[in-house]
Amino acid sequence: RHDNRLTTLPIAPIMSYVIAAIPNKEGNDGLSPEQAYRKLHNAGACPSKPFAEMFKFEVPSLMVGTLDTLMQLSDDLVKTDAIVESIVRKIEKTYVEISRQSHTELKIGEVPTARYIQSFAWDYAKYPNRRPLKELVSLIAGGATAIDEELKQLCQSFADKQMALQEAQRKKGGNLMTVDLNEVLTEEIMRKVQVYDTEYLKTVFIAIPKNACETFETDVYNVGSNLVGYGGPDWSRDSRNLGQPISFGSTVDRHLKRGSPVVPGSLSEVMEDGDSALYAVTILKSQYEAGYYEGEEFQPGTTIDFEEEFMKACRDKRYMVRPFEYDPAQAGNSALQLTQLKTETDGMRSGLTRWSKTHYGEAFVAWMHIKVIRVFVESILRYGLPPDFTAVLYKVANGQNAELIEALDLALGNSDGDAAGAGEDDDEYHDFVLLKFDP
Repeated sequence: RHDNRLTTLPIAPIMSYVIAAIPNKEGNDGLSPEQAYRKLHNAGACPSKPFAEMFKFEVPSLMVGTLDTLMQLSDDLVKTDAIVESIVRKIEKTYVEISRQSHTELKIGEVPTARYIQSFAWDYAKYPNRRPLKELVSLIAGGATAIDEELKQLCQSFADKQMALQEAQRKKGGNLMTVDLNEVLTEEIMRKVQVYDTEYLKTVFIAIPKNACETFETDVYNVGSNLVGYGGPDWSRDSRNLGQPISFGSTVDRHLKRGSPVVPGSLSEVMEDGDSALYAVTILKSQYEAGYYEGEEFQPGTTIDFEEEFMKACRDKRYMVRPFEYDPAQAGNSALQLTQLKTETDGMRSGLTRWSKTHYGEAFVAWMHIKVIRVFVESILRYGLPPDFTAVLYKVANGQNAELIEALDLALGNSDGDAAGAGEDDDEYHDFVLLKFDP
């Protein structure tokens, strides 16, 4: 017995982190790095306040520059952080959709994401810490943006290939409205069909749903009933002036009488399946209108094409014209093409999965380094020069975010609770540097 219910991948618990930094010197009361670390531990990760697990968070010595540069950079870093995070999320989403596996399978190199975060070390080779901060941020953001552009191109190529595969599957398994006609019209069937493709005649194939066949057979000779001009001189009554200039050319209205381009008696049913029927019908392909003289100047004749207009008239009546040229050699090509498209799609899926696993790590490393730069810049702006602060990383216990933030505010904030300078949102203001981080 088969269970047809949809199955979903297990949802991994969301990791949530908080980065906090406090100065090592507060007024006349000096705090050594060890004392600052102990204070941060007691604030939210000790037995009496078990809201998180705490890790050291090493922030390298970076080039400070001017205060104006830092303030501008602080604003830019918020945007850059969001952009790089969005790139990480796109790669995660692509990996999950393509591989049908959880994003927890993604790693930074061979290291699980959680371990990389908790034991973070600055990559001095990739991001030299003695470069000006603005250049460093541009370097990191540029690398992430390049990954994003490559991802867009790969995803578009994969989507195009999937669409081609779906179209091939639709043609292979569909009814006469969609199937590749060379796959179903055998040589024996085609021997019974009179096919024209001359200068003036064209046989077209039209697929009709079974429930509309009777109406179509009655109506087909009226399709495009205003397209063809059948007017002209009636020479049968009086042939004495036959061929005289005054009796033809611009003095004769070919469109005085109009009709359908369908050749009377040309309709034939080619084949049918359970849902639809395929008909062949011959139409006037085009009509030549003779040239004429305007005074001494000859106006050349014109050829009017009916094929496209007839197809449009069919579409207006919901009749499906199937463009088709019989070619026995094409009979097995659809199956071959379908197999090839499946192979190519599977290959692209595997390649995109490998790419996502590799570049997820690169994008995540960039994101983590942006976080570190934000901590450095915010700490300088908050605590001044020279850089002298201690930063830690809290891995928040499940669902304890609010409790941790409240505990940190109580332990690390000003004793008088003054939140002056809180900015736009007082709820987001803290008396110390704090960054939330949900990888």
